[in-house]
Amino acid sequence: MTSFRAFRIRNDDAGYRAGIEAMDIGELSPGEVLVKVAYSSVNYKDALAGTGKGRILRTYPLNGGIDVAGHVVASTDPAFREGDAVLCTGSGLSETRDGGYGEYARLDARWTIPLPAGLGLRESMIIGTAGFTAALALLRMQDNRQTPALGPVAVTGASGGVGMLAIDIFSRAGHEVHAISGKADHFDFLRGLGASECIDRHQLAFSGKPMDSVRFGGALDNVGGSMLGGLLPLVSPYGNVAICGNAGGIAFDSTVMPFIIRGVSLLGIASAGTARDLRDRVWRQLAGDWKPRHLDRIATHEVGLDELPGVFARMLAGDSFGRTLVRIGNTV
Repeated sequence: MTSFRAFRIRNDDAGYRAGIEAMDIGELSPGEVLVKVAYSSVNYKDALAGTGKGRILRTYPLNGGIDVAGHVVASTDPAFREGDAVLCTGSGLSETRDGGYGEYARLDARWTIPLPAGLGLRESMIIGTAGFTAALALLRMQDNRQTPALGPVAVTGASGGVGMLAIDIFSRAGHEVHAISGKADHFDFLRGLGASECIDRHQLAFSGKPMDSVRFGGALDNVGGSMLGGLLPLVSPYGNVAICGNAGGIAFDSTVMPFIIRGVSLLGIASAGTARDLRDRVWRQLAGDWKPRHLDRIATHEVGLDELPGVFARMLAGDSFGRTLVRIGNTV
């Protein structure tokens, strides 16, 4: 059997711990597609799982990493052949099955995506779950009749990975984007990604009224809590607010008024369990008309497996910026 390195997470009588281990391919979670991994990425969920600060894994031990991209080594599914470039995000990775933080990964063919023409493996992992989430939000908003004519789309948590990629993707799709962030020192960077206006969340005062003057055509909210409650009364008739995060809390106060007077829709974005047909649509768009223009700027760090603990610590402390790419193989 082939031995390889992996960042493995354990929780047993010896306690919760994670680090680099040697393992054999035969120890990997079952699946039809064996992949030699080229790249993964770091998401907030990965930091929680890798440190034990969040209840992410449902079984132990598992390799971390909710994103993976690489080349097929072997497959029992005829849809995939040796040498094919593929990717996978979410779909139980680093939750119920081994994830992308290893030199090899075995994937479920149902959730393995052939790398779309127009994307490289490295680019696909700069996008990763963060960009997939942003693009899924845009797809669902557009399916619910969101158009640029409704007005600017607010992106909260704009300095985070999802927020940065959302600015790039939404502006690429023709929407005016207003970035909301508590990090004013990053505003020039966000404008460079496509934000037409940047708003300091510390200076964003909500009236508390059930309805207020329209300010946004829609929103992608990474924050939840009071931010979400404050945004809803500001959204134009039949605009959409897509919610994909809870950095500001899991509860929010609102009334039915934005929904029954203006027809505002609140769309939940759960990227990890997205149906296969939607996954294919999103990745086609990300390789085509919605492909972010500024991936190399958004990828602010590139690390190896050994550097992951430090990355997790910085992310959980709020000191990270941009996307962190995890380099595992020697391919592009």
